[in-house]
Amino acid sequence: MRLDRFLSESTELTRGLAKRALSRGEVAVNGEPEKKGARHVGDEDRVTWNGVPLALVGVRHIMLHKPAGVECTARRGLYPRAVDLIEVPKAERLQPVGRLDVETTGLLLLTDDGQWSHRVTSPKRACAKVYRATLARPLAGEEAARAVAAFAEGVWLEGEEAATRPAELELLDAHRARLSISEGRYHQVRRMFAAIGNHVEALHRESVGALRLDPTLAPGEWRELTEREVALF
Repeated sequence: MRLDRFLSESTELTRGLAKRALSRGEVAVNGEPEKKGARHVGDEDRVTWNGVPLALVGVRHIMLHKPAGVECTARRGLYPRAVDLIEVPKAERLQPVGRLDVETTGLLLLTDDGQWSHRVTSPKRACAKVYRATLARPLAGEEAARAVAAFAEGVWLEGEEAATRPAELELLDAHRARLSISEGRYHQVRRMFAAIGNHVEALHRESVGALRLDPTLAPGEWRELTEREVALF
């Protein structure tokens, strides 16, 4: 790898700032000052910047307890971004694995491992995602039974050309439900409840596949996944 690229990938320096650091003699390779960004460095080389040893950032797999009022986007907008809550080097490289809308809370995965992200989100894997919804209108009795049957069969959403895949609806009480879906259409859970005449007031994602949100994480807190958790996908 070129030295200037190594610097930009192992620090917060842009490629341009890395070249300036080189020209100012701030970079050393194996203890010797180096000003040529084109120099190749390998695993056996020790690179320092102002005396601080550098190392490439490896792939990260992160679980975030997403709070309400946070966006899952790369661009800065009206709301804070999920990636801004993750305090790691080169955090801007992290991408959400799937999306949660601004007001939805719960399990959000972020990674810079593209292949792993694809395994989690690939429609071929039909990875189940479980949500807990708080409903505006009570859902009980015969109406609840009809809703369970409708979701199990598949619901037609406005503007869609096909019904949703079969989903599992569990009523926790008259105003709370747990829903498991295996696809990720735009605002799908909210639209499914709207299709049966209800409104979701609050939505929380509990799990993705076999991976559940760590109950010790408060909203806004995060941790890296364990090797066992990464291997679930």
